[in-house]
Amino acid sequence: MLSSLRVALDRLPLANRTDAVELLDSGCLSLPEIEQNLADLVRLNRLPGGIATSVEGIRQLAGAGGRLRVLDAGAGRADMPLAFAGHGWRTVALDTNPDVLLVARREAAGEPAVEVVGGDARRLPFADGAFDVAHCSLLIHHLGPRDAVTALEELARVATLGVVINDLRRGIWPLAATCVSIGALGRSGVTMRDGLVSARRAYTLDELDGLLAEAGLVTRWRSSRWLPRVVTSASRA
Repeated sequence: MLSSLRVALDRLPLANRTDAVELLDSGCLSLPEIEQNLADLVRLNRLPGGIATSVEGIRQLAGAGGRLRVLDAGAGRADMPLAFAGHGWRTVALDTNPDVLLVARREAAGEPAVEVVGGDARRLPFADGAFDVAHCSLLIHHLGPRDAVTALEELARVATLGVVINDLRRGIWPLAATCVSIGALGRSGVTMRDGLVSARRAYTLDELDGLLAEAGLVTRWRSSRWLPRVVTSASRA
């Protein structure tokens, strides 16, 4: 019975990671479409596994006190950096997409603890140890394995305490949960399409651990592995 179930699962499209391109990465979206997509992601970030879990992941590395310097790579509308600022953490919000940066700068304009900059997680424009913690949310699944390892190496290079990764995990139950969440909170067709692609592009936790190991990192803490989004705190081996 177990062997038959394993064979059936291996035949699902989720058994292997897809390389389908998300619309947000395609360069073909208008600014209003991007704004709608980012607004949906803000709502989704309020769910379990979102902002609150990222905060806990950072605290697992840094403790409860202190004015931390945090890098948030792939910052989207900067809702996470703004939440980090609410904890007294100075945060640099980084993204590669000029339209996303435009929206993030508008949203963070009134918060002096958040700086929005353009840059690529694979080639960070910062000195070694420029931050205490480097964080990324829903970024790693956008990258193929080689680029993901490069990004993790770069995040580790600029962070003295370690790296926090918040991302989807691939699997049938996470896919089902993602469908329900997007159906309830999504307002944009881009979100509906990209959310399903994201769930199929995501790495399994075993795959993520392999990427972390290649980048010279070891998992120090992990949130509930049963949620569709899981936060992993890692530091140098």
